[in-house]
Amino acid sequence: MNYIKGKLKKLIFYSKESGFIVALFRVKASNVSEIVNKTITITGSFLDPSIDIPMTVYGEYKNNEKWGMQFVADSYEIEKPTTKEAIIDFLSSPFVEGCGEVTAKRIVEKFGEKAIDIIKENKDCLLEVEGITDKRKEKIYVSLINYDKSGDTIIKLQNLGFSPLECYKIYNHFKDDIDYVLNDNFYLIGEVVDFKKVDNIYINNYGDKTDIRIYACILESLKILSFNKGDTYSFSEEIRETLLKEFYIELTSDVLIECLNYLEENSEVVLLDKRIYLKSYYEKEINIAKNLKKIDNKKAKSYLNIDEDLKKLEEKLKIDYNETQEKAIKSALNNNITIISGGPGTGKTTIINAIVKLYVEKELLGPSDIMSEIALLAPTGRAAKKMNSSTGIPASTIHRYLKWYKDSNEFVYNEFNKTHHKLIIVDEVSMIDIDLFNALLNGISSNVKLILVGDIFQLPSVGPGLVLNDLIESDYFNYIPLNQIYRQSDNSYIPLLAKEIKNKDLSDLYLTKKDDYNFVKVDSSNIKSAIEQIAKFSLSKKLDERCVQVLAPMYKGENGIDALNIILQNIYNPRKKNKEEIIYNDITYREGDKVLQLVNDLDNNVFNGDIGYITRITGNKIIIDFDGNQVEYEKKNLKDIKHAYAISIHKSQGSEFTHVFMPISTSYYKMLYNKLVYTGVSRAKKSLTLIGDVHAFERAINNDYSSTRKTSLKEQIAMVYNN
Repeated sequence: MNYIKGKLKKLIFYSKESGFIVALFRVKASNVSEIVNKTITITGSFLDPSIDIPMTVYGEYKNNEKWGMQFVADSYEIEKPTTKEAIIDFLSSPFVEGCGEVTAKRIVEKFGEKAIDIIKENKDCLLEVEGITDKRKEKIYVSLINYDKSGDTIIKLQNLGFSPLECYKIYNHFKDDIDYVLNDNFYLIGEVVDFKKVDNIYINNYGDKTDIRIYACILESLKILSFNKGDTYSFSEEIRETLLKEFYIELTSDVLIECLNYLEENSEVVLLDKRIYLKSYYEKEINIAKNLKKIDNKKAKSYLNIDEDLKKLEEKLKIDYNETQEKAIKSALNNNITIISGGPGTGKTTIINAIVKLYVEKELLGPSDIMSEIALLAPTGRAAKKMNSSTGIPASTIHRYLKWYKDSNEFVYNEFNKTHHKLIIVDEVSMIDIDLFNALLNGISSNVKLILVGDIFQLPSVGPGLVLNDLIESDYFNYIPLNQIYRQSDNSYIPLLAKEIKNKDLSDLYLTKKDDYNFVKVDSSNIKSAIEQIAKFSLSKKLDERCVQVLAPMYKGENGIDALNIILQNIYNPRKKNKEEIIYNDITYREGDKVLQLVNDLDNNVFNGDIGYITRITGNKIIIDFDGNQVEYEKKNLKDIKHAYAISIHKSQGSEFTHVFMPISTSYYKMLYNKLVYTGVSRAKKSLTLIGDVHAFERAINNDYSSTRKTSLKEQIAMVYNN
């Protein structure tokens, strides 16, 4: 390993999020003789990369193919200043609050070369220095103490086996609690660093058979089970199997029960009959039930002459509401909680629009009042945009509405600080997990009309829970199922196919070509070439990637999303001399590419599932246009996007696409099941083309894989409502 001693002289790049820097470093000493007394480029993660602070950096001096020779830092130590000049530089650096250069000089004049040690021993000595108040004294003293602590902590973390970047994240996350974490609750680091990495480091330093490890791995097993299966509770045998599979921990049933009893005593889990809950999920289910009851118990404001107003609205919009639609609209306006569920073509959007228009009319809301009275919400950005386009009223994601902060994973609006909208309509509720629904109910006033809209036959949420189904099955709320299909035209078959899939009752019609539907029968081995031909044909008919969307169940494999995206990129956005490109993780992104956002980014108003287009690539900067919202990405942020010519059916939820191509392959195995196919089919707005194996399709329709989850929300609702 190489080392360099010297000072950072200039920051070329610095990420506050990761601590990563590219900087110029003036080398005073090194075991690499040719760089001594020279200024070189250095890269790595630094807790606080201040200029002109003496340090020793350890790493490798090596050639980067693109940027030339660089010193790549693995770890570093800040040198303690010893000379008067060095002490003045240090005290006046950003490390020390409340102390500029003039004050630093006065401190050194007063206390000399032992100034820092003197201050640490007796902070009140600073009051002897001209210009230092009690407030400035505290700032200077705390800065010196924290500086020592941070340096020691970083070195300790590095010695344990964490990377510089991980050290940076750990220290900044826990700060004053870091000693407690390292000494008493090591596995809390799993909040910041991958749990498996934390576990490996713990084993290497403390052994694999400690009680601390066993307890931590039991809790992690419960989390794994929750997110893999969507359950809010598990059984002991499942936990034993997961412990053995994931962490090679083998426990007898009796020992596991002893451990679980200990964890319950320490408020980590709840044991109820044979059910084992993470305490957080148990409490969230109860809290949801209590919040719903609070809303329900408020005296509902009802409106007179709704029937007359509905007739007028029908005339105005030239719509004939059927009996069920009228029931849904009236329920929403006259009750505190209403649930509406229906598949594609059943009129959910029509009902939402009517509710909003009638509410505005009844409450005599002017344009300026609407935003303060009505909130339209959805779990994804695209679903929110769909609500906005149908109602003409701005809609928001739930995360943005509650003002979510990614770094702390907290919401501004919560049980202590609530929003005050009087009418809240939430669409695509089937996508909402127990965590998000709990956060929503915590953040809204109980004095509200809450309308929950969704499709119980869609895929369940990615996270734990089965919120929409549990609310309906509890039978405590006004529930209106929508069953009647409104065809877009006489030959519209997509809604009918979705209904047949839902009922597991396929007619022979699904093999017959329609105006809006076709099943292209090919062997699984020929799916890629068939999609390629169909895409090329569609493009010749002026149907490009902006109106065509390929949906598939999985990413890997011969007919997976990754393979399809390579083919489709070459069709829709082939390489050209005038198009800039950038490569990240062996994937080529070029100007004009259709891409999918994978995570929520509230700062830039971009959300998981949003689709955009790369408009410009300059060096390591990428500009992506999300429906007029121009967002700048650095190369390292490309982990947050994927090509979107083909996307997963899960990611398509909450969206509609003009033309949908959907491969059906025997290679998808268990991933091809009833709710998945139903969800994909229901995303098509104008046309649907299924491509693949007929037998695989028929088998999928009768496959209920992943249709059940272990949840107890409906039981908690019953308990709360009966008390």
